[in-house]
Amino acid sequence: MKRYDLRHLKENFEPRMKELLATHKAGEVAIFLFEIGDFSSVQQSADIVREAGYELLNSLKFNEVDWTVVAKKD
Repeated sequence: MKRYDLRHLKENFEPRMKELLATHKAGEVAIFLFEIGDFSSVQQSADIVREAGYELLNSLKFNEVDWTVVAKKD
């Protein structure tokens, strides 16, 4: 299991998230933390996870501005 803090990227987390998802092996779990701003980034993250061939295990609000996504490589 690896945890990635993408909050410093603000709304530009998508390219880095895709890059990190491409590095995992089958069965590995990745946890991503990013800043949401408006909620469109939540749907974006779910789409990225699905397109990368991962199973979305959890997606939840971490605090007032941050979101956590947990995904497992199929």
